[in-house]
Amino acid sequence: MGKPTDNIQGKEFTIFMWARIVGGLVLAVLLVWGAVKLIDFVYPEGSPHASETQYASKAQTAFDSHGNGISYDLATQNANDAQESRQAKSMETDAHAASGNKASDSKTAGSAAADSHTMTQDHQKVKGVAFVEALASPIQYELKERFWGWRPNDIIKFTDNVNEYQLGVLEVTRRTSTRLTENISRTGSTAVINKYLERAMNSFMIRADRYLFPSAENQYQEAIENLNRYKEQLISGEASFYSRADNLIPLLQSLVELVGSCDEMLVKKTESNGKPVSTFTADNYYYYAKGVASALLPILQAIEHDFKNVLEVRSGADVLHHAIESCHHAAEMKPWLFITEANLNGIFANHRANMAAPMSHVRFYMSLLATTLST
Repeated sequence: MGKPTDNIQGKEFTIFMWARIVGGLVLAVLLVWGAVKLIDFVYPEGSPHASETQYASKAQTAFDSHGNGISYDLATQNANDAQESRQAKSMETDAHAASGNKASDSKTAGSAAADSHTMTQDHQKVKGVAFVEALASPIQYELKERFWGWRPNDIIKFTDNVNEYQLGVLEVTRRTSTRLTENISRTGSTAVINKYLERAMNSFMIRADRYLFPSAENQYQEAIENLNRYKEQLISGEASFYSRADNLIPLLQSLVELVGSCDEMLVKKTESNGKPVSTFTADNYYYYAKGVASALLPILQAIEHDFKNVLEVRSGADVLHHAIESCHHAAEMKPWLFITEANLNGIFANHRANMAAPMSHVRFYMSLLATTLST
């Protein structure tokens, strides 16, 4: 008589235990998701530092107080070479006091250090090196340096702000890579396309949400490697980088169109279906524009360096400086905790409107620069 009751109790106990196990797993996933979302809200760039500072530290590109570009690796190497040269000279002095033969060896070492220093200075003067590094650095950071890496192709979307930010970075990279391949590296439409730039351009066109066969990460990393091969060709004199106005104008026009699209997303009140822009969509628009500004900033700084002569001749240096300043303001905005979509006349921030102002300035000055260079 007790067996049916025992079977029922056993089944109920099994159901109860499985319910607790499944519930615990669901709760754990929710806790992880909540923690990631909180980090995403507080620091969508991945750290409390400004995004352009992150890129500059990883980009291998630094700019001095006069706006003159210099390779980060080359600057470091110059310091190392100078130190080696001082050490060599010190060794030379000590060796001279001890023995003429040792002094001769020290002079040889000092000469080698001087030759290395001269070589890095020559690399520093190569047009296009700063531009290629500025192009590759933002996407390289998103792939390798950011916590959790590339996110738009994650199967489970734990974050959305960072995803939109990375898509903004990618779009700037795509457009700049295309114009570098088709315009800046060629004398005209009949010139041969550099094979490494063509491969990089095609790799960047892979969908951002591509997970496998091939994955977006692998294709973008391959594109960066091809950009580095082109940079090596520039240094060795095997490739060309034409810093003329007619080569730069197509790039500026393409980027103006992108910033104009961001500007529209930042100011519109309704979607295409007539519904009001929701708060959850507004933060996506905001971080996409922020990603565009953050990737665009080092590009504009590199233009200021590599196209310095044509900018001075065409009186475009001041215009570009204003575009850089506006882009810097947009890239360094960091809302507290989350994006708010408050009334423009209210006491709380409307972050989309705050981002729209500097982005509109960037678009205006870049468009003005393209017009200035074309006259």
